Amino acid sequence: MNFREKELYKLKADLCKTFSDPKRLIILSELRKGEKAVGELARILGMHQSVVSRQLAILREKGVVTPRRDGTSIFYCLTDEKIGQACDLVHEILIKQIEKNREISDRLIS
Repeated sequence: MNFREKELYKLKADLCKTFSDPKRLIILSELRKGEKAVGELARILGMHQSVVSRQLAILREKGVVTPRRDGTSIFYCLTDEKIGQACDLVHEILIKQIEKNREISDRLIS
C-alpha cells in the first residue's frame, strides 16, 4: 500500500469519527429535512444551544455541514445529500445485525 492510499484511509477514518457521536447523528437527521438555524435545532432536539453549536462546529470542520449567516442567525445545511444516504446505509446494516442477533438469541433460548 502506498502513501496516498494510507492517507486516504486515514481521511476516511477521520470522517467516520465525525459520525460517531449520537448528538451529531441526530443533528444530521434533522438537517436532512432542510436548513435550520442553531437555535431552532436546539429547540427541536431539546439540547442546549451551546451543545448544538459545538457539534455543528465539528461537522462544519469535517465538511459535512455548511453555515449561512442571515443577520444574527446562522443556518446550517448538509453539504451533500449523500451524507443522508450514508446514514441510511448504516441504519440498514444495524437493523440487519439486530435481526440476525435476535434470531440467534431465539434459537439459543428455545
